[in-house]
Amino acid sequence: MRIAQIAPLAEAVPPKMYGGTERVASWLTEELVAQGHEVTLYASGDSITSAELVPCTPTGLRLAGIRDHVASTLVMLDRLRREADRYDVLHFHVDLLQFALFKDMAHKSVTTLHGRLDIADYQPVFHAFPHMPLVSISDAQRRPMPPVNWMATVHHGLPPDLIAFSPRHEGYLAFLGRISPEKRPDRAIEIARRVGLPLRIAAKVDKADQDYFEQRIRPLLDDPLVEFIGEIGDAEKPAFLGGAAALLFPIDWPEPFGLVMIEAMAAGTPVVAWGDGSVPEVIDDGVSGFVVDSLDAAVEAVRQAAAFDRNAVRARFESRFTAARMARDYVAVYESLQAVEAAKVAVADSLAGRRAAVLAST
Repeated sequence: MRIAQIAPLAEAVPPKMYGGTERVASWLTEELVAQGHEVTLYASGDSITSAELVPCTPTGLRLAGIRDHVASTLVMLDRLRREADRYDVLHFHVDLLQFALFKDMAHKSVTTLHGRLDIADYQPVFHAFPHMPLVSISDAQRRPMPPVNWMATVHHGLPPDLIAFSPRHEGYLAFLGRISPEKRPDRAIEIARRVGLPLRIAAKVDKADQDYFEQRIRPLLDDPLVEFIGEIGDAEKPAFLGGAAALLFPIDWPEPFGLVMIEAMAAGTPVVAWGDGSVPEVIDDGVSGFVVDSLDAAVEAVRQAAAFDRNAVRARFESRFTAARMARDYVAVYESLQAVEAAKVAVADSLAGRRAAVLAST
């Protein structure tokens, strides 16, 4: 199958530092190539891939200091439209701009929605283009949406050798991701204090969250149990996650997926997470971690998680969240698109044949 993967231009694919969507796009692209498909990746020029790369900006835009990505994304989509005949499937990982530009190619297009969908500003697009094929990354992500053309829910997956299994932990708790109000690093710090274990925070601070960091989080970093590491990349992540007794995921928002949860599971590290959004779909409560709803429950869960069977956590990752499984699920979506289009063509041919027969008999 000839497949175009269209990634955001904010980060390289895979990203050098933070960047969940670009990371997933990379894992999917590499696995599709490994499974024998002809894949082309539209992404920034500093991306690294075994697929054919179409460079659409010299580098990822965030680290280049470019904040508004709309202009560059429009140029990329215009190029794709001119080259669309090369592909059987166009798989978009960008947010919304492609809906208007590719509405006449809905039969060969699919968009994975990677972000939260409870934002009122987005709703006019979904109402205007309800026929565009969509994939959700969790069933919970769909809840705020109007009726649209859902093709499937495909949970993320990552290469099984990307994060090595760690049979023993080093006795600290981990928080990995972003410093923001909805990620609740303050909860993570409070849990560490109550349980008396060190907490290592590896997280980036976006400009939009700088005031929150300075006013709410920085004063909490004086605690001797808390170590703020800052943003880390893929090279540091395996050791960081593998050494943790548990990953804290104390979110306070409708999480669409939560990639860090399965990254921790790959290392054998159990997850203690608030049960919002996708969390109950990702964490098998009591097996790969605990789903909690309060600080008291989280403290008790951490105490239990520290003695978890890490082999069982890794086994649950391998059974549910590998890149190979993710790619197979997406190929099934692509095949469904082709089957629908083939059925439409067959119906049209049948109707044309009947009309021709009627005309011939008159």
